[in-house]
Amino acid sequence: MPSPSKPVALAVLALSLCAATMHAALRAQEHPNLTQPAPGLKSAANKPSAARQQISGDEELQQAIDNAGNDRAALVRNLEAFLKKYPEAQQRVKIYRALVETNLQLRDTTRAAEYAERIVALTPEDMSMTLLAIQLLERGGDERELRRATSYATRVLDFLDHGSSQEKSPKISKEEWEAEKKRDRMTILLLRGRLYLKLHQTAEAQKDFEASYALILNPSAAEKLGEIAELNKQLPVAIDEYARAFALADGSKGSPDRHEIRQKLGNVWRIAHGSSDGLGEYLLRIYDEVTGTSKHPQASRNAAAKEPYEFTLRRIPDGSPYPLADHKGKILVVSFWATWCGPCRALEPQFDRVAAGFQQNRDVSFLAANCDEDETLVPPYVQDMQPRTTLVFADGLDRLFAINSFPTVVVVDRGGKIVYRAEGYGEDDFEQTLAAAVNHALAPGGAAPAAASSRHQNQEAPRWRTPVP
Repeated sequence: MPSPSKPVALAVLALSLCAATMHAALRAQEHPNLTQPAPGLKSAANKPSAARQQISGDEELQQAIDNAGNDRAALVRNLEAFLKKYPEAQQRVKIYRALVETNLQLRDTTRAAEYAERIVALTPEDMSMTLLAIQLLERGGDERELRRATSYATRVLDFLDHGSSQEKSPKISKEEWEAEKKRDRMTILLLRGRLYLKLHQTAEAQKDFEASYALILNPSAAEKLGEIAELNKQLPVAIDEYARAFALADGSKGSPDRHEIRQKLGNVWRIAHGSSDGLGEYLLRIYDEVTGTSKHPQASRNAAAKEPYEFTLRRIPDGSPYPLADHKGKILVVSFWATWCGPCRALEPQFDRVAAGFQQNRDVSFLAANCDEDETLVPPYVQDMQPRTTLVFADGLDRLFAINSFPTVVVVDRGGKIVYRAEGYGEDDFEQTLAAAVNHALAPGGAAPAAASSRHQNQEAPRWRTPVP
């Protein structure tokens, strides 16, 4: 009997063979006429029936598996001997799979690739085995193997292009299916690009890498584009691509080595500029560009709004509309913050206390406007901090008020003009100063106190003050 430690694939194969044997035996018992020759056909009676031949073949395969025990090399020999004797065996696809797995365990990628290709020939719709065949052929590095791998990669891309959403699992949405298809296409384009590069078909490789990067920003495609540009003496392009690869590499499985990319980038930068001066600043700019930190997607909301009360914000966390038009003619006090901002966290309870002091006054509204680009970070933060002030997403209001640092608190008068602005965190009298600014805005005439606007540098005392324009 096979040992319980035998690989799962082989155990499954053995069970399927046993099941086939038992089914054939039971069928023979229930329907003896199927295994007996017809009367008058004496010559046929001397020949084994087709059912008996099948049982014999299955039993012989089971014996080949059992005789190998835990010896993987013996299993390969026995299965190959069986295939030589029964080249058209019904179980041959399962046997090929067992041989692929076992040869991979033996680190014989050449044989594993051979049997993977046999499976692909018999079941071309098996994309997972096709991908494995591509990867194994790529390891071989022989030109003929690389060309076959390239052909298989093109076949997978065609399969993805012609796939219909009707074929998706009912457990996933159409959007999830489309996103998965996009990721798969990005990966195959990257894989085929590598194959083209190994075949010295640089132009085709570059097209695939560019298409892969255009689908989803990925460091592997950027790094390869950098290598091609460097070989072509296109140093500015190489610098740009290596910088993008460096910014996108995150250390996850399959991601390029950031240290290696840094070495390539540094080398090309020094060739182009004579030293490493300016590289750090350049990297920061590229990082902002590829990660989106220099962009403001919220600014696309309320893009046509030119006055505060023309804005419709969204409540946190449910996203329900919060039109500022409902507050027109009132005093608006807004604290702009972000989840990653430590001083914002420190300022929040102070802002809440000032808001609580005006809770009974219907002529003033306090808002805490979040400016995070990744809005998924906000709910956990809110759950942790439990702020008492009304929470909204800034949705472009930060653009209107030219908010460039956090935290920033503004007081807007009844006419929509800023009469108080405080940037940063650090003053001991912040609560008193903000409360005074609100009271002055509420007073007849809405005049702000002298020097009401202050700017703070991190946690230091204010270095300078300016009157409100």
